[in-house]
Amino acid sequence: MTATHDKRYPGETDQYRQARSALLNAELELDQMVRKVAGMRRDLPPGGAVPQNYVFHTMENGAKADVRLSELFAPGKDTLFLYSYMYAPDATSPCPACTSLVDGFNGVADHVLDRVNMAVVAKAPIENFSALASDRGWSKLRFLSSSDNSYNDDYFAVNASGNQIPAANIFVKKDGEIRHFWGAELLYVERPGHPRHVDQIWPIWNILDLTPEGRGTDWFPSLNYGQ
Repeated sequence: MTATHDKRYPGETDQYRQARSALLNAELELDQMVRKVAGMRRDLPPGGAVPQNYVFHTMENGAKADVRLSELFAPGKDTLFLYSYMYAPDATSPCPACTSLVDGFNGVADHVLDRVNMAVVAKAPIENFSALASDRGWSKLRFLSSSDNSYNDDYFAVNASGNQIPAANIFVKKDGEIRHFWGAELLYVERPGHPRHVDQIWPIWNILDLTPEGRGTDWFPSLNYGQ
């Protein structure tokens, strides 16, 4: 079945409308696939139980404190989105691309946190991570350091060479047990070009993909613009 409608933009040609109608049908097919994949994700069987109740470092009232994985689940919210941010212990600056993503997380945090728990974890010392968050104006997220635990290794936020890599993971707490629900595995599959493993939650690429220039092949976000 071919989808059609009677809306026309000012000044468009028949050639444009024909191409746009073909694109519309492709977009509809994509939308159907996105919905199907989301359903498959929701229907996943229980994932593996976490191997330990990880102890992270955080900052509370300006002081370093410890928080366990189980304590990241607020009452009444049994799902946790945990993003692994590329900020190595000895790095002088963090990953610009990850930074752009967390800029977005902070902007939508009120909405997300109304339904699920969310936190960002890095291998860098919590003092460094907290200072960065303050500089960026990230006031609505919880920031953690995995500097003294094996979370990054266990959930693939570090590669075989010991370099930090981004990772998005979802955990579910049920009947006092925490299990892994989903992880962005596209990053681990060799494909040409940008890995696109978390594109569905990354506004930059979704907007650029709508433009005639596209996302390009050699542009990535910057930590600071105009400097």
